[in-house]
Amino acid sequence: MKSINLKTIKKLDKKNLYYSIQELSLQCFQVIDEMKKIKIPMNYKKIDNIIVGGMGGSTLGAHIIKSVFSEKLKVPMEIVNNYKLPAYLKRNSLSVISSYSGNTEETISCFNEARKRKVKIFIITSGGKLAALAKRYKISSYIFKPKYNSCNAPRMALGYSIFAQLLLLHKIGLIKITKNEFKKSIETIEFFNKKFALQNKVDNQALKIARAMFEKIPLIIGSEFLVGNCRAFRNQINEGSKNFSTFMEIPEIDHHLLEGLKNPKTNSKNLMFLFFNSNLYYKRNQLRYKITQKIIKQHKINFLEYKMESKTKLSQSLEFLVLGSYASFYLAMLNNLDPSPNPYVDYLKKQMG
Repeated sequence: MKSINLKTIKKLDKKNLYYSIQELSLQCFQVIDEMKKIKIPMNYKKIDNIIVGGMGGSTLGAHIIKSVFSEKLKVPMEIVNNYKLPAYLKRNSLSVISSYSGNTEETISCFNEARKRKVKIFIITSGGKLAALAKRYKISSYIFKPKYNSCNAPRMALGYSIFAQLLLLHKIGLIKITKNEFKKSIETIEFFNKKFALQNKVDNQALKIARAMFEKIPLIIGSEFLVGNCRAFRNQINEGSKNFSTFMEIPEIDHHLLEGLKNPKTNSKNLMFLFFNSNLYYKRNQLRYKITQKIIKQHKINFLEYKMESKTKLSQSLEFLVLGSYASFYLAMLNNLDPSPNPYVDYLKKQMG
């Protein structure tokens, strides 16, 4: 396995995705500053549910928020990765329409449907058709310039996505986050940025995970408030590392997957289980991690466990986000690939066009 160094990064990383990872905290600062100026209509505080419409990287922030705040959100929250919104969407629903480019066809379809049904809408985008629609119809929105996303990939703009939605939900009274919690969140990002950056050669867990995933199919395993992060990590591996991966949850997998480890016989050669454990998980789930790993070991399948270091659910989620961003980037380097281009995604969009 080849080594990863700054020379390798300079050669392969043509659009500076590595620096987009390091700019995450700057994205968050930008959002906090800019969202202060955005006025949210008073009637947005009286809603029955939230629907977030978007695709790919543009809804990863929503998935993370839904997982982290599932026990605190005062109304149901659903994420739609498709063209159509659910039938129960009414006037007292809030539809968050999220598209980094502003031109995603499925997302624009959701916007048109939400407007037709006269639901409350909030748009998050960097421009494109959605920005034009927001201005035309005078819709409450956060339209940002991605100053701190060097590679311009939606999956690397999660500071904009996560913090814009956190502040929106805070403004309309659905969750409560103090200024100190926002400050601690950014400090967490900056701390783990230093810990997982290439300059740190001592016990760098992001490098360790990348090497474990090399020439394997990574199965990302998490629970409860970290499930949204598992999805984000899966997407980053697929898009950035050009590597097949998927994610699953404990305790759900303990009710079916364990019987599927036996076949095919190549499982022991091809699979790599990555467990993301937390002392904040329900105690019975923490026990399940130990027993599940024991069964996987009996099948001679490799696994690796990472235990979250941070103190709160939100900080552990941000820790995982930084870790996953670096690990997927390092895997791209090991795969000898530029992590930014998505030629097959672009090809499909062209064919659809």
